Amino acid sequence: MAGSGAARSRPIVTSLVVLLAASGCSVAGADPIGGGPDDLRIVLPEEPPTLEPCDASLTATGRVTRANITEALTERDASTGRLEPALATQWTRTSATSWTFTLRRGVTFHDGSPFTAAAAAFSIARATDSGIDCNVDGYIFADGELTATPVDEDTLRVTTARPDPILPLRLSFVEIVPTSTDPDSRVREPVGTGPYRIDEWNQGRYLRLKRFPGYWGETPDFAAATYVWRAEGSVRAAMVTNDEADVAIGLAPEDGAGDRAVEFATNEVSYLRMDAGKPPLDDIRVRQAVNYAIDREGLTTAVFAGRPSGQLVSKGVTGYNASVRPWPYDPERARKLVAEARADGVRTDTTLTIVGRNGIYPKAAEAMEVVQDGLIKAGLKVRIRMLDVNAWLEYLLRPFPAGDTGPTLLQAQHGNQAGDAAFTMGQIYGSEGAQSSYGTAEFDALIERAERASGGNRQKAFAEAFSHQNDKVVRDAVLANMTGLLALSPKVRYRPDSATNDEMRLADMRRAD
Repeated sequence: MAGSGAARSRPIVTSLVVLLAASGCSVAGADPIGGGPDDLRIVLPEEPPTLEPCDASLTATGRVTRANITEALTERDASTGRLEPALATQWTRTSATSWTFTLRRGVTFHDGSPFTAAAAAFSIARATDSGIDCNVDGYIFADGELTATPVDEDTLRVTTARPDPILPLRLSFVEIVPTSTDPDSRVREPVGTGPYRIDEWNQGRYLRLKRFPGYWGETPDFAAATYVWRAEGSVRAAMVTNDEADVAIGLAPEDGAGDRAVEFATNEVSYLRMDAGKPPLDDIRVRQAVNYAIDREGLTTAVFAGRPSGQLVSKGVTGYNASVRPWPYDPERARKLVAEARADGVRTDTTLTIVGRNGIYPKAAEAMEVVQDGLIKAGLKVRIRMLDVNAWLEYLLRPFPAGDTGPTLLQAQHGNQAGDAAFTMGQIYGSEGAQSSYGTAEFDALIERAERASGGNRQKAFAEAFSHQNDKVVRDAVLANMTGLLALSPKVRYRPDSATNDEMRLADMRRAD
C-alpha cells in the first residue's frame, strides 16, 4: 500500500557521508542535478536504452515517455482497471472486425503540427507494420494484422483480420507521433502531444524535459523534469535525503530512504526464462528441479521486497489463476530430479548461464547469487553473467544472439499494466513470441483460444493456459510479485500505483507547498 514504507528505519551510512565530505563530492556523483523550485529532479536506476515511441512498452523507456512525451488514443486507469479516453474521446465497435474512434480536437504536437486521424493512422502503421521491429508490435499485437484508415480529420477506422474484443486496450500502447516522424528507423528524440517535450538528452549523463505550453490538457505543476541515473540504490536514496533529488525509484528497504520512503504494490513479476529447447533444460525434470531449488520465501524476506508468485500476472489481471501457487522450496526433490535425469543420460554437467540485468530490480545480482547457490546444491553447474540493459535486451528479444550461447536462464521481469493476459501470453510464451525462447503447439492453441474469447470465457481460457504452463510446460521459474519502493522529497506529493514502474506520469506529481 502506498505510504506504508514511511516508518522503515534508516541504516547507518556514516562512513559514506564522511568519505564524501572529505572528498568534497556530492552523493550524486559527477553530475548533480540543478534546477529551481519549479523543476523536478528524478534519479533512475538506469538510463533509458531508447526513447523510441514504439518501444515504450519497455519499462526503462516507458517510465519516461508514456503520458509524458507521447500519448496514446486510450489509457487504462491503473487504480480502477477502466479504459479511459486520451487522444480518442470515444470508440465504437461497428462490426466483428472494425472499430471507429472519435479523436480529440484541438491537439497539437510539440513541433506545432496538428493531431489528426492521418497522424493516428500513420503511428499505428509505423508501430505494427514497418521494418523497425518495434517492441510494441511483438508485445501487444503479435501476429495480429490491422489497418488504420482516416475517415476524416477527427475520425479513425481500425479493422483487424480477425475479431479482437480488446483492440481499444491494445491501442493504449501505440504512442502517437506526427507524420513527419521517420517511418523506417528509430528516432532518438520523439515528438509527441504530451505535457512535456524533450529539452536536452546528454546521453550518459542526464535527460531534461520541459513543460509544453501548447498542451491540450491540464497544465502540470512542474515546469521541467531532469532525469539522471545511478546504479546503486543507496546512492539514489541518499540523493533524496540530502536534497539532491526529488524522486528516486527502484529502492530496497535497506537503501536508507528513511521517512522519505513510499511503498506501493506493483504489477511487476520477476522470473527466470529457461532455454527449454537446449540440454539439459530440454528435460522437464531439470526445469522442475530449477523451480524446486529456489527459495522464494528467502528471496522476498532477505533480498528484495515482494511476495512469492507462481505465474507471470498479478491478481486483478484477466486470466490470473488463483490455483497456480508458487513452487515450494524443496531442495531434496530438486536433487532427486537432477539425479534421475542424469541417470537417463541427460548432460546435467553442462554449465547453465544465468544472464542477469544490472538494476532490473533492487539487489538484482544478489538475487541471482541466491538462485545460483540453490541450483548448484541441486547438482547443476551454474555461472552468472550480469549485463547492462542494452546487452541484456539482445537476450530478451528476438532475434536472439547468434551462435551457441549455451543454455541460459534469463533474469527478467514482466509488468502487465494493461490488465489482460493477452499482453503476457503470446509474446512471452507463444512459439514465435517476441520474448519467447520456447513454445509448444498445444500451448499455442490454448493461447489463441483465450485471445479470441471475451467475458467470463476469456478469464477461464487464460487461467487454463497459465495452469498448463505450470504443469506441462514449465518454461519459467517465476519468482515473485514485486513490491515497489520509491523516495519523495518534501516538495513533492505523488501517489504511486501499480503502473508506476512502467509509466511514471510527471503530471501526477504535485507541489507540496
